[in-house]
Amino acid sequence: MNRQIPIPDLFRVPFPSPCVTNKRMNVADSVITRRHLVPLVGFYSRTVSKGELIIRLCGFLAAILLGVTSLRSATVTTIAVTSEGMKKDVPVTVILPDSVRKEGTRFPVLYLLHGYSNNNGSWAERTSIRDLAEQYGVIVVCPDGGFSSWYFDSPEDPSYRYETFVSKELVTEVDKRFPTLPNRASRAIAGLSMGGHGAMFLAFRHPDIYGTAVSFSGGVDLRPFPDNWDIAKRLGSLQDYPDRWKECSVITLAEKISPGQQALSIDCGVDDFFIPVNRNLHSLLLERHVPHDYSERPGGHDWHYWANAIKYQMLFISDHLAH
Repeated sequence: MNRQIPIPDLFRVPFPSPCVTNKRMNVADSVITRRHLVPLVGFYSRTVSKGELIIRLCGFLAAILLGVTSLRSATVTTIAVTSEGMKKDVPVTVILPDSVRKEGTRFPVLYLLHGYSNNNGSWAERTSIRDLAEQYGVIVVCPDGGFSSWYFDSPEDPSYRYETFVSKELVTEVDKRFPTLPNRASRAIAGLSMGGHGAMFLAFRHPDIYGTAVSFSGGVDLRPFPDNWDIAKRLGSLQDYPDRWKECSVITLAEKISPGQQALSIDCGVDDFFIPVNRNLHSLLLERHVPHDYSERPGGHDWHYWANAIKYQMLFISDHLAH
């Protein structure tokens, strides 16, 4: 015997009879029977038991709660940070996980550097870093790198002091403004291309500041590129200042680091013009028994590669950050 179960108030909506067109049923008399198609919460046009109705209702409410949870997302904002060394304000994009609103909660920080000719907003605009910051519970800080600073203090141009800015002025200001975990174990630095060089350069020169460093397609040896990307404007020509070019190259600094002093990862596409210098750095680290991750995947020197690579490297970064 088929029992007719009255529809709860939540589901009391008019629906058409399959036998009568252009005729609305009396909502007060609505019941679930074989005669009526109920297009809600996966009901079928058949009689359901009280137990099944309860199960379906619970599923419906769970879906609502899941939808509310999925609305959480990191906040992207831009601040200005004053550089005393460069006598200017530098724009900085900051990505804050939604849980930053919880009183008393502190977060690890990833400093994420852009490449030549990009700006502080490039990572947030071109990749899923906002979602990844939320997923891993990490504050992400993307400073503007002055178009072509290469992230060192230029001996040729005193208006380019980006090593001092990123590793001292910016870190100090971020720790003041935001609920960070202000220690090297909870601080990582990463970047692409020029920023890949910058990440390793700054990490190797400031091991007391950064506990983790990642390079995407980094220009980790400057000397093979004497006429490219304004490097000569920052260091002087390679011919006139070979020592500067050597000392500012990551591969030179790597000869002096202590094995295990930092968590390191190198990532580069096999079709990238920087792949030879990245392979050289990888070989040097192996020779010196310096632990590190090394990744090569199909791809070139472009945002398609970096947007994919950041998903893998955020796992590496999160695993090595102290939360």
